[in-house]
Amino acid sequence: MSTIGHFINGEHVADNNQPKPVTNPATGQVIHDVAMATVETVETAINNAYDAFPAWRDTTPLNRARVMFKFKTLIERDADKIVALITEEHGKVKSDAAGELTRGLEIVEFATGIPHLQKGEHSSQVGRGIDSWSEMQPLGVVAGITPFNFPAMVPMWMFPIAIASGNTFVLKPSEKNPSVALKLAELLKEAGLPDGVFNVVNGDKVAVDTLLTHQKIEAVSFVGSTPIAEYIYATASAHGKRVQALGGAKNHMVIMPDADVDSAANALMGAAYGSAGERCMAISVAVCVGDEAAEELKAKLLPKIEAMTVGNGVNDPDMGPLVSADHYAKVRSYVDLGVEEGADLVVDGRDLSIEGYEDGFFLGACLFDNVTDEMRIYKEEIFGPVLCIVRVPDFETACRLINDHEYGNGTTIFTRNGDAARKFTHYIQVGMVGVNVPIPVPMAFHSFGGWKRSLFGPLHMHGKDGVRFYTKMKTITQRWPSDMPSVAEFSMPTLK
Repeated sequence: MSTIGHFINGEHVADNNQPKPVTNPATGQVIHDVAMATVETVETAINNAYDAFPAWRDTTPLNRARVMFKFKTLIERDADKIVALITEEHGKVKSDAAGELTRGLEIVEFATGIPHLQKGEHSSQVGRGIDSWSEMQPLGVVAGITPFNFPAMVPMWMFPIAIASGNTFVLKPSEKNPSVALKLAELLKEAGLPDGVFNVVNGDKVAVDTLLTHQKIEAVSFVGSTPIAEYIYATASAHGKRVQALGGAKNHMVIMPDADVDSAANALMGAAYGSAGERCMAISVAVCVGDEAAEELKAKLLPKIEAMTVGNGVNDPDMGPLVSADHYAKVRSYVDLGVEEGADLVVDGRDLSIEGYEDGFFLGACLFDNVTDEMRIYKEEIFGPVLCIVRVPDFETACRLINDHEYGNGTTIFTRNGDAARKFTHYIQVGMVGVNVPIPVPMAFHSFGGWKRSLFGPLHMHGKDGVRFYTKMKTITQRWPSDMPSVAEFSMPTLK
């Protein structure tokens, strides 16, 4: 059994400290182990990043961008290999893994524009003989802690912008699927990134806490569940770090009486069951305005769910397995809970068995109707292929339901009414909003992030907020000797 180590200072570092198994979710078989970094290993990565920072900071933005251009080319060259790693360790189907990689690649493309994105502002003659300008300078060593559900895309929300801006980076990926991060590190080195600028440490809470508290780390980015996001934010902030921590979600789709229900049903199939529901932007609640809309939607969904294919992601079915045995048990327990709470389980995927993959972590699509906002299956993030239908009498109740939820990550509305759509986008208390689209994920040149308990910290991921997060503003005011005053001045200086 091989053990995956770390990538530090441009080299793979072997490490057999407390290895944990990495499982192929489709077969249930352990395919290799991954080492849990010691404090000393994490500190080695941080120190190498710290030593590499001055030279990388002083590298011109244009040359940093050229590394990103080369990195993009190498990702495209090895896309099939990266997709295969995602499918093997995460379980998502090949086409979904390819889509994830494409969305991550778009951040790399955005980062190639860093010579423009990192420009400051200049003002001539703010006073007689005085000029003033601002510069966006890198922070130093920054860290990213990423989840299992997007082993390529979520890290690429972070490190391309951070590195292009002149920072050095330490990544702690999920121990459930560590191989993609190491592959990306190899490609960055091949693209010409100097040793020490990008480092990967695999690990558990020991590694996380070292990153959160180490004095040489300037900023921490995190994506994961809300309880952990709160911990990350509180701990890193208490140690003087800049923090962006994206937490959980419970995303709603409002279906108005005038909606194109065929389009809404098609959208829901992918949004609820794509990637086995293991997406922070998955739609897990369909809010139907009126019983007629609910019955029509259910009638459209049932044959589509029946026709879904589920299996090994390598074969590219509609849906693959859940990522691990523990996560399978958690999601299944929520289905059991929904039945106990009195919701109507219209489609029960608990007894799904895939021939040839009986030991895999497969849970079929589940559909609940008549779910209420008092039920835990409505309140809590399930993170699996479980869709809840909630019935409300009117548009105002639908909006109030969403605004009252503790999470505010993403939401969307299906309607033909422009007035309803406009009111929804304006008044809804959610960070990412869609109209007649299944999953309102912003493109790379906009920023990703929710509201309420879905985000801790003031800045979102990637886009302009990403550049702001990984840089600090410096403003310079300058005057030369020929314009110096001839006498001392003791009052507050004003420019004339």
